Amino acid sequence: MNPFRLAAVKRLRKLQEEASRAELARTRATEGQRRRQEQRVRTLLGDSAVDVTSPEAVQSIAAARASSSSMLTELDALLARDIAAAEAAAAAHAAAHARTVMIEKLEERHDARARAEELRAEQIVLDEAAARVARDGGTR
Repeated sequence: MNPFRLAAVKRLRKLQEEASRAELARTRATEGQRRRQEQRVRTLLGDSAVDVTSPEAVQSIAAARASSSSMLTELDALLARDIAAAEAAAAAHAAAHARTVMIEKLEERHDARARAEELRAEQIVLDEAAARVARDGGTR
């Protein structure tokens, strides 16, 4: 049986797929952490009940709210970037997987052809043996 000539390419495609799978996992983990971070900040801001007793307290609360709003805007931007990175990693992994599957299908066809050639060669040997027996009259 002839060896599959694209075996090295198949190994390379598998390595590329594994690398893209790892990158996808990393980007999804980063996105998940960012979502949890944003949720914690939103929860903290929602739970802040403060008694206003002076004008200074009102100014302090207004400054804190402005700072928190700015922080949430920044977290939203970071989350959007993380989501885009995860989507890009998912697309890269899908493409790498498709390339791997393509090589695997070529290998399957190669194996099927090689097996068919082996069976054909075996059948030729059996046919020649049967013809020899018929020609010699079954004596030996």
